[in-house]
Amino acid sequence: MRSPSSRRIRRRAVLRDRDAGMIAGLEARLEAQAALIREQAASLAHSQKIFDRASAAARIGVWQCNLADQALLWTDVVYDLFDLPRDAALDRSEIVKCYTPASAAELHAKRSKGIAERTGFGLDAEIVTAKGNRRWIRITASVECEDGVAVRIFGMKQDITEEKILADQTRYLAEYDVMTGLANRSLFQSKLAELTAPSPDQPALGALLLVDLDGFKQINDTFGHIAGDECLKEVARRLEGACVGVDLVSRIGGDEFAVLVGPGLDLAKISELARDIIDRLGRPVGHGGRALKLGASIGIALYEECTPSELLVRADTALYAAKFAGRNTFRMFKATEMSGVRNPRAA
Repeated sequence: MRSPSSRRIRRRAVLRDRDAGMIAGLEARLEAQAALIREQAASLAHSQKIFDRASAAARIGVWQCNLADQALLWTDVVYDLFDLPRDAALDRSEIVKCYTPASAAELHAKRSKGIAERTGFGLDAEIVTAKGNRRWIRITASVECEDGVAVRIFGMKQDITEEKILADQTRYLAEYDVMTGLANRSLFQSKLAELTAPSPDQPALGALLLVDLDGFKQINDTFGHIAGDECLKEVARRLEGACVGVDLVSRIGGDEFAVLVGPGLDLAKISELARDIIDRLGRPVGHGGRALKLGASIGIALYEECTPSELLVRADTALYAAKFAGRNTFRMFKATEMSGVRNPRAA
């Protein structure tokens, strides 16, 4: 028979073994949890690194502004967008000065409205960075509220300078003549429709001048297309010089140009403008040591209650009347005087 003392010793040994097993199991679980935490931390760090690289590549940064004190928080990319050191102190009143006046005004209006209505805002803004670089950035903002009160705004800022340049180039190619830099036929037609549409309280006013070059085909045929192109470029420069203050000067065909004159010029001034154009375009154009002689005929139609296409026909008819009269002159459309003028393009 075992003594009480030996039984106690054995019981203590059993308890020690059990406690040691529990501790070992707990240590194993803690080590597994620690390993999982390390794995998750490594995964998070890797994800953060990927996010940072993607953010930097796309030039997208995150920002936050506390509304109580206007304190700003920026990620590194936003500092880079503004060409500021990443440890630079951020003062919102100074940052706003980086925006161009037009963008600053738009930012103020949209920001105030977005905060007041708790809707946030978005805009494309132009900035001049700390190093003098001009950039376009896209700003998105959300509003965070506490107890129904807006306490901060936050969002993203992205460099869209290349996108803006591409969009401007695309729009330019769609609306302007590459050779002369003047508006093309598409932009001319759009502007013509706009000017000839009277508002409820203001009738359509102004005039359309169609300018057709005299002698251009002979220059092209005799001296070649290079000489012809130089003539067209010079004609464009002279037209712009004569038409300061008009609504639009455009090249609508090979050697055809159009001038849209909005409200403000009476008949006498419009006639004076036509004479000035004819005088300027009648001066020789120098090319390769030669003086190339051009001329211009102009047809004028006043904005009246007619469609843009009808206005074009009237100006074109007046143009043919000018050519019939001997060229290098202008005629203003008057239905009573031009009933006998044959205009092939109006047929």
